[in-house]
Amino acid sequence: MRIGYSLNSEEYAPADLIRQAELAEEAGFASLWIADHYHPWTGAQGQSPFVWSMIGALSRTLTIPIMTGVTCPIIRMHPAILAQAAATTAVLTGGRFIFGVGTGEALNEHIIGEKWPEARRRLAMLEEAIEIMRELWSGRVVTHHGAHYTVEHARLYTIPQQPIPVYVSGLGRTATELAARVGDGYVSTKPDPHGVARFRKDGGGSKPAVAGTKACWAPTRDEARQLAHRLWASDSLPGELAQVLPTPEHFEQASQLVTPDMLMMAYGPDLEPHLAMVESYRKAGYDTLHVGAVGPHYEEMIRLYRDEIIPRFRE
Repeated sequence: MRIGYSLNSEEYAPADLIRQAELAEEAGFASLWIADHYHPWTGAQGQSPFVWSMIGALSRTLTIPIMTGVTCPIIRMHPAILAQAAATTAVLTGGRFIFGVGTGEALNEHIIGEKWPEARRRLAMLEEAIEIMRELWSGRVVTHHGAHYTVEHARLYTIPQQPIPVYVSGLGRTATELAARVGDGYVSTKPDPHGVARFRKDGGGSKPAVAGTKACWAPTRDEARQLAHRLWASDSLPGELAQVLPTPEHFEQASQLVTPDMLMMAYGPDLEPHLAMVESYRKAGYDTLHVGAVGPHYEEMIRLYRDEIIPRFRE
């Protein structure tokens, strides 16, 4: 399993994200993953830069692949617009861009005033959006009148030479089945072997399965635990809350129910918790795991992974 680096853009300002990406490439991380959010999950995180501006900046200095983890192409932005954004990004990165997509969260999509659809409708919208984007990436004129979207005589003139890989998020059975059927790869955030196995069984075969997670380094385990809980308790909310809560304020309220013992990330300065977390994703069957730093000590965490973890998974 390859180890990539996740840029948690809900927590860091643009300059910090660029610095982390440069350090990650120097440290030997295989690829980058970057969130595509309008809002952070909570006010404590405090950032949320525009992902396409960020990737444009990153493309000028980096040579490793980068993927969105993940973009929702169904409400906040029309798939025809995102097709252009992804095509330009693929050209800027020399074909090293992977377009991770999913059905999103109300947190980011409700902002334009549209009703938040139920899950099956969102999946149908996602499938149609992927169809539209792939048609536009062909460079042909596209007119589309579908169940959810209309495109009138649109053509992209700046397109990459190679098809853009579309990896589809699958956090439930139906979404995983869609990822297997229409995706070029599978995306998740959980070390769930059943999800990976279902993706492969339902048609994903040997296509890549990638995941993203977080970890927190601090000089002591207690400090790391406090940082992880203060900044990312929202990451441990159960069920579909992350998909349906509409504002950072709601996430802050719900996160009060998450105790430090419920945290689902590795934290502390010692190797063992981080290694155990990474190993759980390897055992689940993922081809690549992207790990993102939580808190201000990202340079120390990158060094830990550079020196102790990445070499073990290269062997």
